Amino acid sequence: MKRKTVEGSVGIAEVVKNCEPKVIGAYPITPQTHIVEALASMAASGELDAHFINVESEHSAISVTEGACAVGVRTFTATSSQGLLLMHEVLFNASGMRLPLVMVVANRAVGAPLNIWNDHQDSVAQRDSGWIQLYCENNQEAIDTIIQAFKIAESVYIPVMVCIDGFYLTHTVEPLDIPEKKDISKFLPKFKPKMVLDPKKPISIGVYAFPQHYQDFRVDLQKDMLDSRKKIVEVDREFGKQFGRTYGGLVEKYKTRGAEYIFVGMSSVMGNAKEVVDELRQKGEKVGALRIRSFRPFPASEIKKTFEGKKAVAVFEKCISVGSEPPIFTEIQGLSSGVKKKPVLSSFVGGLGGRDVTTKDIKKVFDKIKDGKIHVEYV
Repeated sequence: MKRKTVEGSVGIAEVVKNCEPKVIGAYPITPQTHIVEALASMAASGELDAHFINVESEHSAISVTEGACAVGVRTFTATSSQGLLLMHEVLFNASGMRLPLVMVVANRAVGAPLNIWNDHQDSVAQRDSGWIQLYCENNQEAIDTIIQAFKIAESVYIPVMVCIDGFYLTHTVEPLDIPEKKDISKFLPKFKPKMVLDPKKPISIGVYAFPQHYQDFRVDLQKDMLDSRKKIVEVDREFGKQFGRTYGGLVEKYKTRGAEYIFVGMSSVMGNAKEVVDELRQKGEKVGALRIRSFRPFPASEIKKTFEGKKAVAVFEKCISVGSEPPIFTEIQGLSSGVKKKPVLSSFVGGLGGRDVTTKDIKKVFDKIKDGKIHVEYV
């Protein structure tokens, strides 16, 4: 294990290198650019033993990695915002063909208006594309989750997005423990695909499906996606045994036991939420936080158990679903009917386009939900 003080993007690139992908499809887009820049430097110097392929668009970047994965090698790419939207068509192909790709998404707002700062509208818009989506609170978790993501993807044959907040994490310089190649190889076995495209042994994947067959493929993917919840938890535990760090599997519960009020959210804002919980707990307030780490597959049963007997829950998200209620809030609302003593659910949307969500803002959220009323607000 090497402890280095580096930018988050550089740490991510180094751990990707240590996972030994053989093909990287790369196209730069802010705030993801430093990840592929660092990997390009490693490839040019010979430090990274991989085919680093510069392409003309994000659509091509994901297509290159998809093709390489189909012939049986470990692959990687990264993107943000409009770049992820340009990949939309190929995301469905990758999951439908059950290709275990890993991609880092440096979350960024989508236009118009043009904005390069952080929110979650890019990746949440892809929630139905059939990819596992894991959201990280900090750079250490991002580094560790990339290693886990390769093992998860190559176990369940479903591609994985590792989502990190653009700028808040990608451009932050901090001390990070970066697992070395020799240690990762003990945790992450060599990729041995079940089937590959090989002209000597020709097969077809992703070909035409008539109506009597197409639905069966989609249902199989749905079942395996739901079953992948067990693998995500299992891999996180295995990682903890070897490296000493775990992240709760599907969700991270922070001082939820005995809490009456819960703040729910994803990614880096939950660091501020934890600080507020600590401060309010010292004042005798019964508050806690629940961080959703896996948005797909959605951790329904874990959330239900946490909410049982609580007075109120604030669902905070950096995403808006124009014309409907926010995505995470909608999912959680659907769970409340199964809770015997259900809490009052409130929706708070904030941080769009990089607007800061401070500890002061989170304290206000806790203050508001104590009145027992339903709140639907923008922070």
